[in-house]
Amino acid sequence: MRVSYQEVIQVLEKIFESKGFEAKRAGLCARLFAKASLEGVPSHGLDRVPVFLEMIRKNRVFPSAEPGLLESFGFFERWSGNFGPGPLNAQLAMDRAMEIAKEFGIGMLALQDTNHWMRAGNYGWQAVDAGFIGICFTNTKPNMPAWGGKEPKLGNNPLVIGIPRKKGAIVLDMAMSQFSYGKMNTYLREGKSMPFEAGFDQEGNLTKEPKAVIENELALAIGLWKGAGLSLVLDMLVSVLSGGKATHEIGKTGAEFGLSQVFIALDPKKLGMQSWLDDKLDAIIEDLKSSQAFGAGEIRYPGEKVGQIRSENLKTGIPVDPNVWEKIIKELK
Repeated sequence: MRVSYQEVIQVLEKIFESKGFEAKRAGLCARLFAKASLEGVPSHGLDRVPVFLEMIRKNRVFPSAEPGLLESFGFFERWSGNFGPGPLNAQLAMDRAMEIAKEFGIGMLALQDTNHWMRAGNYGWQAVDAGFIGICFTNTKPNMPAWGGKEPKLGNNPLVIGIPRKKGAIVLDMAMSQFSYGKMNTYLREGKSMPFEAGFDQEGNLTKEPKAVIENELALAIGLWKGAGLSLVLDMLVSVLSGGKATHEIGKTGAEFGLSQVFIALDPKKLGMQSWLDDKLDAIIEDLKSSQAFGAGEIRYPGEKVGQIRSENLKTGIPVDPNVWEKIIKELK
């Protein structure tokens, strides 16, 4: 089914306010969830709203909690998320990183004791829309094995890199697993197998069946051992820089909360790259798109279709799974 963007915002605002969000924060949180589905990422948008509300009910997300500064070192700051709503904490953190970058050229903020930020790409788009290069990454609970391992020890630790460009920004949003758990849950709900191997079953066999991967939390790392290694060092960086929990410590809580994250912003104006940034990016993309493709395949850069998807969904409504929308609407009663 399709629901208008404005209706989605209005419904979510009412629900969040009823859960203890101040009106302005309820509106921003609603827009961040809606934006994910509007731009083609429902697995981390409206699909996640019921999960988010359950985290609030279990006192793992505190609607009124706001992040606070712990330490400042020039271009680098360390903050506590105080277990507040992950999307709001992340939005504030990227805003603050950009503020610092205006002064130093680079701004960096490490955040401890925060919660799931939902669609990671939101914060890459936040940076590029303001004219900044944005980089951010997070850890998660253990949900991926070390290469050769048979139990979840690593997080799938998403990474975002956003680069502003006049003809269309580049925004890479990727987990360290071949598929995010949100995407696997979407396929599971629809009764579909994944298009490629998504992880391992209990016997260690690669499988396309999302149920087996989700139940065992044995997602397949991107690039096999390389993705596993990248996941490990991202976890090390976020926990060391923030002073917060590492993946194995999050795993001891029995739920995914109290995460650690890093946000980096670079100001092209301050760093003297504005005069040639677009020319270089345009040349790289032109070369990329000159590539021959197998069959009728189209060569695309990360984030290329987002504008088109956004525009179409604003006209026709946001696609929402009827069962998900029913769960959301029930929260109004």
